[in-house]
Amino acid sequence: MERDVTEIIRISLGAETDTGQIFGIRDSNIKNIEDAFEVSIVLRGDEIIVDGKRSQEAASVISDLVWIVSNNETLDEQKLEYVISLNSGGNSYRTSGANKDIVAFTHRGKPIKAKTLGQGDYVNQIKSKEIVFGIGPAGTGKTYLAVALAVSALKNRDVERIVLARPAVEAGESLGFLPGDLQEKVDPYLRPLYDALYEIMGRDMALRLKEKETIEVVPLAYMRGRTLDNAFIILDEAQNTTTAQMKMFLTRMGFGSRVVVTGDVTQIDLPDGRSSGLVHAEKVLSGVKEIGFCHLTDSDVVRHTLVRKIIGAYDRYERKVSAKKDGTTKKLNAKKPTLKR
Repeated sequence: MERDVTEIIRISLGAETDTGQIFGIRDSNIKNIEDAFEVSIVLRGDEIIVDGKRSQEAASVISDLVWIVSNNETLDEQKLEYVISLNSGGNSYRTSGANKDIVAFTHRGKPIKAKTLGQGDYVNQIKSKEIVFGIGPAGTGKTYLAVALAVSALKNRDVERIVLARPAVEAGESLGFLPGDLQEKVDPYLRPLYDALYEIMGRDMALRLKEKETIEVVPLAYMRGRTLDNAFIILDEAQNTTTAQMKMFLTRMGFGSRVVVTGDVTQIDLPDGRSSGLVHAEKVLSGVKEIGFCHLTDSDVVRHTLVRKIIGAYDRYERKVSAKKDGTTKKLNAKKPTLKR
């Protein structure tokens, strides 16, 4: 019988290394690493000893954690999960470039960074291309990073204004019964954009710039007939646009402007029979080299770690259902009798 090959790796720690942060509360970080790679990890003096078949990957995770703590970066559950996923794929957080460049600062002075490789690619594409599509699940920072880059561009005077748009998919009969004018009716749909603005700029500054129309937060329908020069334009929740709306939006772009389109193709709320403008746009525009398409995945989720697991569970379930449907269709087609003439 073949014997499992295990390897023992020893990681030396410096005298100033904060092992408490690395191990986590009640050794929670180490337990997560042990579960992920099926290894045992113990601390003896100034050494961490890793034993198991996947000890190389587990040791690389620990080395990344030591590096994170020594560079005064925040080590939380989400970052630990991301470091584990990186090393599971043969990469290292230290050399990945993630969390390296500061995108902007919040009004409280907190730096905003791309926290994953996918987010880093997304930020780089927005900086280098005039139109970028950010496609991915909830919690991947698509809107937040785009707003941060828009605010940075405004502060650097690269653009003269920011325009944030969102489709209000129920802006007909359902909203008609709500009190207030049209703007008040659609404001609930625009709230996520306001939230991002307030966190990055501060509520008072954002409202002042909105009064001056330096910042506009509008329903997509308000974009028709306009041409926007020297503007940073963001279309959020683009999966809920129709093909006609998407074409209308993209053709609003003027000279000196940048456009970011964000959406999640797994959460389309359009009425049955209507095609998503985001899905259609990728098919039509994927060959235009000046336009960037960045696909974020559940590994780029920066919300609670359960969000990533929920997204993964839904993806696996939907693939299973889809595969079952395909198998049933093939089986039915195979049973269809051949008509003789």
